[in-house]
Amino acid sequence: MTSQIPALTISCEFFPPRTEKGVLKLRQTREQLQALQPAYFSVTFGAGGSTQEKTFETVVEIQEQSDFDAAPHLSCIGSSGENVLKLLQNYQAHGIRRIVALRGDKPSGWAGPLGDFRYANELVEFIRTETGSHFHIEVAAYPEFHPEARSAKADLDFFKQKVDAGANSAITQYFYNAEAYFRLLDSCAERGIDIPIVPGIMPIGNYEQLVRFSDTCGAEVPRWLRRRLADFAEDKEGLQAFGINVVTKLCERLLEGGAPGLHFYTLNQAGPTLEITKRLGLFSLS
Repeated sequence: MTSQIPALTISCEFFPPRTEKGVLKLRQTREQLQALQPAYFSVTFGAGGSTQEKTFETVVEIQEQSDFDAAPHLSCIGSSGENVLKLLQNYQAHGIRRIVALRGDKPSGWAGPLGDFRYANELVEFIRTETGSHFHIEVAAYPEFHPEARSAKADLDFFKQKVDAGANSAITQYFYNAEAYFRLLDSCAERGIDIPIVPGIMPIGNYEQLVRFSDTCGAEVPRWLRRRLADFAEDKEGLQAFGINVVTKLCERLLEGGAPGLHFYTLNQAGPTLEITKRLGLFSLS
């Protein structure tokens, strides 16, 4: 089942639930977010493929039990060509036509083999070689640069390699500085990269969680924002309201600047994404 992709592409990311309670909660979240008429729902793939089975189950359920496309994440770390090909064939058999191809993160204390793919461009090339144009391939982009990149130039060079290998579009790491996104677009234009680059949006609902995520993945939380969020340490509702305002203004700036869409990192929660998109006028709850 393929949904029509609008000029402004909205998409939402989930992580695969590990418990029956989590499965039921995600179903409810997905049903609520369908009001956005998303181009697709993506489902993450744990570090080192640790949630591979759960990712597959979640993706197939979305694809077969909703009116919207599902996009599984695939990662390089710990993956063999044989296993990836088997997954691709299974996804094809279930009507999946979109893949998010990533290098992936090594689990803490990882001592196993890295697998047959070192970098995401190798995974993209493999998918293209084995499945032709069947899949629309999304890759990652980093407005504030990948935390392991040797330099800004090296990071952009790696991104171009993914595009040259056959990526169709990209989703960025989340950020809170719109200028970082626009600088990325300018740098890509200078290198002849013209695929759509959709900004990743992380709603703010928990200060400690946001700081922990950001310190791990290299996303910058500006000092002014950290200080303001810290002021709400004892006021959860106040923090959430402030976070909604900050992220809504960020999205407004991005869309005014020509961003082709928004990709929401939902953390399996519907409320913040629905409130932000309502304020943006992208849909009505009535």
